[in-house]
Amino acid sequence: MAENGGRRRPTIKDVAAVAGVSRGTVSRVLNGGHWVSPDALAAVNAAIRSTGYAANRHARSLVTGRSNSVAFLLTEPHQLLFEDPNFAVLLRGAADALAKLDMPLLLMVAGTAEERRRVTEYVTAGHVDGVLLISSHRDNQVVASLLHEQVPMVACGTPLGYEGKVAHVAADDVAGAREMVRHLLDRGRRHVATITGPLDTPGGVLRLQGYRDELGDSYDEELVAHGDYTRASGQRAMAELLDRRPDLDAVFVASDLMAAGALTTLAARGLAVPGDVAVGGFDDSGLAATVQPPLTTMRQPLERISAEMVRLLNEVINGQQPAAVTYPTTLIARSST
Repeated sequence: MAENGGRRRPTIKDVAAVAGVSRGTVSRVLNGGHWVSPDALAAVNAAIRSTGYAANRHARSLVTGRSNSVAFLLTEPHQLLFEDPNFAVLLRGAADALAKLDMPLLLMVAGTAEERRRVTEYVTAGHVDGVLLISSHRDNQVVASLLHEQVPMVACGTPLGYEGKVAHVAADDVAGAREMVRHLLDRGRRHVATITGPLDTPGGVLRLQGYRDELGDSYDEELVAHGDYTRASGQRAMAELLDRRPDLDAVFVASDLMAAGALTTLAARGLAVPGDVAVGGFDDSGLAATVQPPLTTMRQPLERISAEMVRLLNEVINGQQPAAVTYPTTLIARSST
């Protein structure tokens, strides 16, 4: 019997006495409420509130074989967690969704090979029930290891190379890119460049595919530069494009953060946006409305994506087959185009 400041910690026996039910009924309520009548369920929940009973998570995990926690795993350099606002939105959304399930969220960042090794060892040792995998990369050894150890997981974005094996929730990158390129063309732009994300990530690959699909025979390799989703890479890629093709009059950038970097380079070169060069981004992060000029971008429903990831992960943890969900993107027009 635990003691805390002279007060005895309430037990299942206390809850059962107040509710007027057996201890077995209380236990069934605590483990999901199966085979419990509505009246008994209401009585037990009222007794839990009145007694201040709190479940012993460690003891429950010994019985169920579960940790009752989930990992939010970001396989990117640590600085991107703080620089890219998308990750904060996904983290908050996942934490809110898990709170409704009374499950804690463990934040893990693994941007190096050694960090990924340590995280994989921790996760596969059973310290979490499942993994929300953020920013997956092609040939990701973390994914391979988790699959091998049968650790439940859900990826944010299409997991390249594992599409039929790993549950995932994604925005429609191809359609979103096509819509942005069409928007730029409809505004009279004739030399539309692009700054891609890393080509081992779903956003990098699929948004470039959408760009190519929309341009068709007009696609020109000289109008393509590559970034890594950082602001600095957007600056460098924009400079590369301008040096190579000074006649470009628009650029579709595969993330808002890289687009902010591109705007910095354009301003340094004395080019007006959108007068000389129109700029479109992707994400509609909080950053998009605050840069100058405010950025036209494709909105990803990140809150819905994170909540759906939690729902699918809970299904996989409970033995259901992996599923995939794709959400449409929405064009948000501002003054950069």
